Parts: sequence; structure tokens; C-alpha cells
Amino acid sequence: MIIVTGGAGFIGSAIVWRLNSLGYEQIIIVDELGTNDKWKNLVGLKFQEFIHKDNFISLVIEDSIDFPVEAIIHMGANSSTTEKDADHLFSNNYLYTQELAKYSLSKNIRFIYASSAATYGDGSLGFDDDESKLETLRPLNMYGYSKHLFDLWAKRNNILDKIVGIKYFNVYGPNEYHKGEMRSVVHKAFEQVRDTGKVRLFKSLNPKYKDGEQMRDFIYVKDAVDMTLHFLENKDKNGLYNVGSGVARTWIDLVKALFNALEKPVNIEFIDLPEQLKEKYQYFTEANLSKIKSAGYKKEINSLETGISDYVKNYLLKNQYLGY
Repeated sequence: MIIVTGGAGFIGSAIVWRLNSLGYEQIIIVDELGTNDKWKNLVGLKFQEFIHKDNFISLVIEDSIDFPVEAIIHMGANSSTTEKDADHLFSNNYLYTQELAKYSLSKNIRFIYASSAATYGDGSLGFDDDESKLETLRPLNMYGYSKHLFDLWAKRNNILDKIVGIKYFNVYGPNEYHKGEMRSVVHKAFEQVRDTGKVRLFKSLNPKYKDGEQMRDFIYVKDAVDMTLHFLENKDKNGLYNVGSGVARTWIDLVKALFNALEKPVNIEFIDLPEQLKEKYQYFTEANLSKIKSAGYKKEINSLETGISDYVKNYLLKNQYLGY
């Protein structure tokens, strides 16, 4: 049995979808559905059971799981970069992950968990997934810090060579529809073009970058999933790994790819950066992929244009989910 926590969420449901395509159906999904439309991500998926995340952690702590488990793929977390309840993030993202890691190691279960590129902070120290540099990183928000705390805990307890942490960069793609303000700019821009015919982008306050030329590493969710599941098959590869495209692209590049996929003329309006983001805004991110490539990952990664085209034409325009 494979357990996917956060399995109704964006990346988690995409992992279940890919597992299904590989022939896996012995899957337990752990999540909480709440009051949004996250449940729709489950409709086309094949799995054995759904367990609420609170019930699941109780089973783990009480050592009451009564079926064999091959792997726990832990994607469950509060991923809001604007969440201000630090106690909630500490408990939900840090302590919860600790319990799952300890349980997995005690039962010889493969443990793969979601870290984040948010742990890199402003990027001034680079984006190298080198465990020896962990202590130097300074996340810019509590979400990033909650992920960083677990990475540090795993290193202190000498278990990073027994588990896998995935540092996701800017992931976009189908099944993110429920995420509200945490949706990718691709999805938000699609709605803006649909409703107004134009896209609004933040102006730059950094003289090194012109308006719209701030850069991010955008990774299509299908690639992010394939890179993650590489470590399900390659159980001898452990540690922290960046998951991104390895190529920084501008917001203008992204918007142009979207307009082209929609066969509409490019129309961009630049707006002021909100006050609350001015001190936390990242102007450049780019995943160093040398480590995951050295771990044997060789599949070609979709370009920004190819990924956006697939997302727009096969999912957004058709209002489709993975697995439908």
C-alpha cells in the first residue's frame, strides 16, 4: 500500500493520478476536504480508502495501522505563504512530518516528503540542494520556515540519508483550482484574460529587473510528479533534492506563453507591488538540478511554453481535472 498525504490537494492528487497511470491502485489518501472544491480532485482517481489527516496521525502515533505500507509520500501541509498562524504551521507542517518520518523509519517504510524552495529565502545564497548549507538559509515567511525546520531536524537526527525531501519551485498545472490566492499565476492570469482580455503583473522595485522581468523557476506539475516518483523507484537515493525546470523565466515569458496558447494578443498592465510583499518579494529563483540528475533522473522537462500549452488547452479551457 502507498499512502499519499495531501492526496486531495494539488501535487498530491497529481501524484495519485500518475501512480494510477503506472498501475498502482493500492493507495490510501490522507487529507482534509474542508469547504472548498478540493474534493473534485479525487473524482477521477483510483484508491482504496480516504482517511482524515487527524485520524491518520492518531493511527500513526498509536501504531495502529494494520496493513502493510510500502511508502508514505507526504504532501500534506498548509502551503500558504501568507499564513500568519505560526503555531498552526509549526504543528501542521513540522511536528506532523516528524511523526510520519519517525514512524516510517521504525517500520522500514519509504518516506518522501515535500520541502520547499521557500526555504531558500531571498536566494542570495543560491539555490543548491546541498545539505551542508542548510544552516545558512533564511526563509522569508513562516511557511518556508516551517519546512526549513523539518529539514534541519532531519539533518540533526542523521536521517537525511534515509529519507527524501523535495524542494518544489513554482509548480503550476491542473488540480490547483481550489487553492484560492495560492494558485499559480498561470491560473490567475488565465482568469484575467478570460474576464478582461489582459493580465496584471507587479512592477519591479529592484533596479536590476525591469517591470515583468522578475524571474522564477516554473515547473509543470506533471514534471514535478515524475521527479518526485523517481525516488519511489530508486530507494537507494536519499537526501534533499530540488524539483524545478532548472531554467529561470520572466513573468512576461509566462504571460506571452499563456496568450499564445489562447491565441490572443499580448496585453499586460503593470501594477504596484502590495506593501506587505515589498520586503518578502523574490526577484529570482532557479533550481540547480545537478543533484537530481546525478541521482539518475533523465526525463526531459517540459519548457514553460509546452507546459502552459498543455495546461490551457487540455485542462483550463475544458474545465478538466487530472484523471477525468
